[in-house]
Amino acid sequence: MGHVKLFRKWIFGIIFFILVLTVSLWKETRKGTYISIKIESQTDHLQLWKWIKMKSGMGQNKILNGTSKVTLSNKKSQAKYNNAEPKPKKIKVWNQYSSSQILHPRLQIQRKNYLNINKFHVKYTGPKNTVKLSPEKVFCQLRKQLDFRMINTSDAPFNTAEWETYLPKTNISMELGKLGRCAVVSSAGSIKHSHLGAEIDSHDAVLRFNGAPTKGFQEDVGEKTTIRLVNSQLITVEEKSFVSDVQFSFGIIILWDPAPYHASIYEWFQKPDYPFFESYKHYRKRHPKQPFYILNPYMQWQLWDILQENSPEDIQPNPPSSGMLGIALMMHFCDEVNVYEFLPSKRQTDRCHYYQSVLDQACTMGAYHPQLFEKNMVKHLNQGTDEDIYNYGKVTLPGLRKVQC
Repeated sequence: MGHVKLFRKWIFGIIFFILVLTVSLWKETRKGTYISIKIESQTDHLQLWKWIKMKSGMGQNKILNGTSKVTLSNKKSQAKYNNAEPKPKKIKVWNQYSSSQILHPRLQIQRKNYLNINKFHVKYTGPKNTVKLSPEKVFCQLRKQLDFRMINTSDAPFNTAEWETYLPKTNISMELGKLGRCAVVSSAGSIKHSHLGAEIDSHDAVLRFNGAPTKGFQEDVGEKTTIRLVNSQLITVEEKSFVSDVQFSFGIIILWDPAPYHASIYEWFQKPDYPFFESYKHYRKRHPKQPFYILNPYMQWQLWDILQENSPEDIQPNPPSSGMLGIALMMHFCDEVNVYEFLPSKRQTDRCHYYQSVLDQACTMGAYHPQLFEKNMVKHLNQGTDEDIYNYGKVTLPGLRKVQC
């Protein structure tokens, strides 16, 4: 029995020694901390998790919120993280491949109606590019195919003594002189609150449209007016205000009237869209020194043909908008053209004009005019940045005389 007791004591002693040794080893291991570090490969972005024993006193690494995230003490790694370039902010601007499918159903119906009515008897027989031509080729089309002349007394039936007293005697290019940087200012509602006035006025010449005012809106649209492009409806329907309004008494006025498709000057003279000739004479009697030109009827349909050729869909068989005509004219007169809010900025709105409260999506997307397809072309030709469009509604185009064809 004595031997049995001795054996038991010996066994208990061994067990006690093992327990003490185990506790000691466990305490020793507690001097370190186990954390997880997420390592991401730069090549295949696979994630690998490793458990690393971090002994106390080694670096400034810490466990955050009881999770496996760490603050690395490696200065190079931290610097690389801090200097990482932020991802560029995605901005939404006009898509040059926009189709009629993006139009509101109401505008789609109107577009189809205009295609069926075909008021101007359009019979387009030219090519229709399924793939966009390069901007350089389109610039050459604009330079070679557009007739920028104004009506003069050598054009029958304006070659009479009566018309000689009304039509300007000075060529418009001579009247304008050589122009460098020019601005085309849209009347769109999105230019309101833009604070672009000073930038617009910094240009050598500024073109505005119809009755768009500057007074009271100088902060956004500026006040300089070199050319005002007006349609025949304005001076016919609103003749009284047109003749008396002071904003039409300075700068150069260019008038255009929708003509039958590729009609001659004589054919158009016999059947203008609006009977503006008497209103024109009335104005000239009141303001004989005011340079007031009439755009020949060829250009509008030459420009329309270029739009149709570079659009995969059938565009509205109506003349281009005043906006598109104004852009083309200034590309002819100037070395560089900045267009404001023809392509909408981040301020895009259904408000038609900055000086009125009428709301209609057609003012941006087009109904009567093929504005959607005009905007596609202008976006395609833009030499500026998407940031300029997004922030300022600004498109930059070269003057056609600088284009090498």
